[in-house]
Amino acid sequence: MSKIVNFIRAVFYYFAFFIATIVHGTLCVSIARWLPFERRFRFVTSLNFFYVFWIRLCCGIKVHVEGLENLPKDGAYVAIANHQSEWETIFFQVLIRPHCIVLKQELLKIPFFGWALALLDPIALDRSQKRGALKQLLGQGKDRLERGIPVIIFPQGTRLPSGEIGVFNKGGAMLAASAKVPLIPMAHNAGVFWPGKNFLKKPGTITLRIGKPIETEDTGVSDLHNASVNWLKAQMLELDQLN
Repeated sequence: MSKIVNFIRAVFYYFAFFIATIVHGTLCVSIARWLPFERRFRFVTSLNFFYVFWIRLCCGIKVHVEGLENLPKDGAYVAIANHQSEWETIFFQVLIRPHCIVLKQELLKIPFFGWALALLDPIALDRSQKRGALKQLLGQGKDRLERGIPVIIFPQGTRLPSGEIGVFNKGGAMLAASAKVPLIPMAHNAGVFWPGKNFLKKPGTITLRIGKPIETEDTGVSDLHNASVNWLKAQMLELDQLN
């Protein structure tokens, strides 16, 4: 019975999601493209506030954030997070405003959604070209950071189900060390309630934990990577136990 209810709730969510995305995506391409970056970011991502509200109303998914005080109020930094679903890509645009996200370039080809996303100056990587992708990440990432724009990276590279750790690449640590900006780890359990590539959603509260900034001055890439990833793994294991 609960699956039927969750299915109906998900239908309501996605019905409004797609209509809103098409309308807003059209407005973004028509209007937002002419705005300066920060105003453009706020215009394009204003729809995300609706997404967060609508998923709570339709599917009963709430959000609890711990460690919000660890996000710098100004200045650039690199944030890394585990990747479990679509939720974090939506919520992070509400949480950190503005920012630049690292993503796979195929996402920019999605009608309306991808067109609007392209207006946010993301770092769109070709994952088939590993050396080229790393060079692109470091080059474009440093450019964004020098402009005072935080960069968000999912070092696992792809969405993984809750309970799976996967392999974390060093790109985030390398970028933070190269630009000499803080590295901030963020862990969540969104995949428990909003599984990646799954239509059904489960009511509950997603917990997002934001770690303290890891300073990069006089710290090697390996030490930065190990410190951030060890924190992430420990938090992910704890968060899995909450459910």
